Amino acid sequence: MRTRFLSSMLLITGMVVTAALVLGQAPRGAAPTAQAPTYRAPRTKDGKPNLNGIWQAVNEANWDLEAHGAAAGPLYQMGAAYSQPPGLGVVEGGAIPYKPQALQKKKDNFAKRATSDPEFKCYLPGVPRGMYMPYPFQILQGTDHIMIAFEYAGALRTVYMKNQTEAPADSWMGWSNGRWEGETLVIDSTGFNDQSWFDRAGNFHSDRLHVVERITARSDNHLDYEATIEDPDTFTRPWKISMPLYRRLEKNAQLMDFKCVEFVEELMYGKFRKKPLTGE
Repeated sequence: MRTRFLSSMLLITGMVVTAALVLGQAPRGAAPTAQAPTYRAPRTKDGKPNLNGIWQAVNEANWDLEAHGAAAGPLYQMGAAYSQPPGLGVVEGGAIPYKPQALQKKKDNFAKRATSDPEFKCYLPGVPRGMYMPYPFQILQGTDHIMIAFEYAGALRTVYMKNQTEAPADSWMGWSNGRWEGETLVIDSTGFNDQSWFDRAGNFHSDRLHVVERITARSDNHLDYEATIEDPDTFTRPWKISMPLYRRLEKNAQLMDFKCVEFVEELMYGKFRKKPLTGE
C-alpha cells in the first residue's frame, strides 16, 4: 500500500510540474501582442502638438558636451563649490569632430575659461547652449511664431513658422525658421556670430554655424531634444547631441528674473578702477 501511495504521489507531482512548465512556456509561443502606441501630445487650437510649458535639462552638458570626469573648476579659491561634476556626455559617437587647428583653439579656450567663457560675462547663451544650461526656459507656442524665453540673461528666441527669411544680420541667438514633421518640431537656425560657446569646456564654433533642432513630446512631462550641428570651418562633419528635457511641475512654476549683467561688472571692468576693491 505504501509503495502504491508513493507511486501515485510521484505521478501527481509529475503531472503538476509538467503542467506548470507548459503554462510557463505558453506565452512564448503565443502571438506577439501589439506594441504600445506612440505617444501623441495634446493639440493646440491649430491641431499641432502642444509643447507649451516650462522645461529644463537635467544633465552636465553645460560643463562639457563630451564625456568627462569630475575636475576642479577654474576658480580654485572656491574649492568644491565651483568644481566640475562628471558627465556621461551627450554627443552621439562620443567625440566632437574638430579640425586640427580648431581643436587647438578649443584647448586654448578651456585654459582661459575663467575669463573667456561668454557665460561668465552674462552674454547671450547661443544655440543650442541655451537649451541645456542649468536654468529653465519656456516655450510659448503660436501659429505664426513660437517663442522660447530663457531665464538665463533674459534671452529670447523667435521661431518663425511662416514668412520665413534668412537672417538680416549675424547675432548671438541666430535666426530660426521652424516647421512641423508629424509630432516633431524642427527648428533650422543660421545667422550666428562666432562669439558663443557650446559649454564651459571651451567647445566653440565659427559664424558658419548651422543648427537643426528636433523637439518631440514623449510624455506629458518629457521632451526628446536633439540638435545636429554643422560648421565646415570648425568641424570635419556634422555631429549630433541628444537629451531629454523635463517639465517643471511646481504649482507656481515660472521664469524668474536672472539679469546677470550687474554681477559681471567687476570681472569685465574692475581693471579700470583707480582703487581696486579689497574684497571686504
